[in-house]
Amino acid sequence: MRVVLCVTGSVSAVETVKLARELKRKGFQVKCFMSDGACDIINPYALEFATGEHVVTKLTGEIEHVKYAADDLILVAPATANVISKFAYKIADNPINTLLVTASGYRTPIIFVPSMHHSMYRAVDENIQKLKNEGVVFVEPKEEENKAKFPSIENIILQIQKATSNNQLKGQNVLVSAGGTFEDIDPIRGITNRSSGKMGLELAKEAFRRGADVTMVTGRMDVDVPTIFNHINVESTQEMQGEIRKILHDQDIFIAAAAVSDFAVEKQESKISSKDNLNLKLKPTPKIINKAKKYNPELYLVGFKAEYNVSNDQLLDSARKRMNESGADLMVANDVSIEGAGFGSDQNKVVLVDDEVFELPLSTKKEISAVIIDRIVEKIT
Repeated sequence: MRVVLCVTGSVSAVETVKLARELKRKGFQVKCFMSDGACDIINPYALEFATGEHVVTKLTGEIEHVKYAADDLILVAPATANVISKFAYKIADNPINTLLVTASGYRTPIIFVPSMHHSMYRAVDENIQKLKNEGVVFVEPKEEENKAKFPSIENIILQIQKATSNNQLKGQNVLVSAGGTFEDIDPIRGITNRSSGKMGLELAKEAFRRGADVTMVTGRMDVDVPTIFNHINVESTQEMQGEIRKILHDQDIFIAAAAVSDFAVEKQESKISSKDNLNLKLKPTPKIINKAKKYNPELYLVGFKAEYNVSNDQLLDSARKRMNESGADLMVANDVSIEGAGFGSDQNKVVLVDDEVFELPLSTKKEISAVIIDRIVEKIT
């Protein structure tokens, strides 16, 4: 697939060499258009090096605005107030705006990445809303230091992958829980687990790439959640259950990948002295997955079951038991004692259990997430 990267005259143009290189690493062919303002900030040779293709800075007899207007996607990054406002009213007075107007006639997907002073960003809000109503996608900027700053490259890449996917999950609301919950012992201590949140995050990304609207409810995470997801951060099991219950009726798919604490502590209101002998009284926490279908009977429910140092038969029995208790449609089971797999690792070895059993070899969590989403798509379509 080819992405046409249009670079305009924001200082954030300096980020586009890294963006173009990352697009290439993800398998996209990249063709660049640059405005005069962008050329004042970075030399076109930098993007020619990054993409391996000649950079278009003016229209010639090759009629570049027509030649590339029907490509897979047009990405304007960074997008200034000038290019946004002109395109809102289909003014074609330079190579980039002429390309955009032509592309809109072809209904080519277009993504804008605004980057400017915050006062300008507010000033062009009406034009942004006008373009959103026409189907143009905007990757929201980081708003800090009174500026609408260039967002993370990961956010941009995910949005591009979604726009160029087969949209198998378009129109589906997908809720993913991830990370470990934390139960207070006293105001400064607590109990938790070793969950990194990596598996849940990869599942959320994969669902998003395939067109889903993704919400994440997360506990303690070792990885950052992309800001393009709806994100609710919680601490305890009780908080996670409460937030999930509020939104579960609007969801089509719930992937319960969080490592929820099985026990909570009777919390002390003041700090326990480190000189005292300490006996903790634990009480079981509710199983969030067991209540999910009571709140939304139409939900497609995916559960996770982790065991430690068990046989394959024991692992399957445990997964099926949890499946029967919760009414889950699919269970993902794993033995966290396997070297190089499980909590904190970038890899895992899992078994998928529904009406069939699929045993996957040791694989990256990204690879596993693709297989899980494949199975969900197969079952709901």
